[in-house]
Amino acid sequence: MVVFFEDECHLLWGDICGYIWGNTQERIEVPVLNERQRQTYFGALNYYTQEFLIKPLKKGDSKSAIAFVEYLLTQYPKSRISLIWDGASYHRSVEFQDYLKSVNQGLNENEWKVTCIRFAPNDPTQNPVEDIWLSITDAPLGVAKLIHNKALTHQ
Repeated sequence: MVVFFEDECHLLWGDICGYIWGNTQERIEVPVLNERQRQTYFGALNYYTQEFLIKPLKKGDSKSAIAFVEYLLTQYPKSRISLIWDGASYHRSVEFQDYLKSVNQGLNENEWKVTCIRFAPNDPTQNPVEDIWLSITDAPLGVAKLIHNKALTHQ
């Protein structure tokens, strides 16, 4: 059994802010297209080895959550996986629950390939992945590490 703490990080960038100097008697219109780029990362900390696995996905939704669990299963093909995570809506969705039923079909609960356990509601201090995201995103080089590394070791 491999136990993971899991969380998502949503990075936003590209906000545009503009201004212009002009005559106070004239109205100056400046068309500004304020497009923001967004990247979602799913991350899981292996409780035993402290290895931190990261996978960029389009957004935080059921489809991406399933894709991330599938990614973890490919990394540990001979192991059962236990995910400890928050109560995000896509972690509790019908689509995700159906996925769990299919991956664990025909197995007794103590043999399930994937087990999910939720943290207490509204308490991010329980999840050590929150600290990892903060340490990565607070430093400019941390974002580069996040983008270029598939796995980091949490220290």
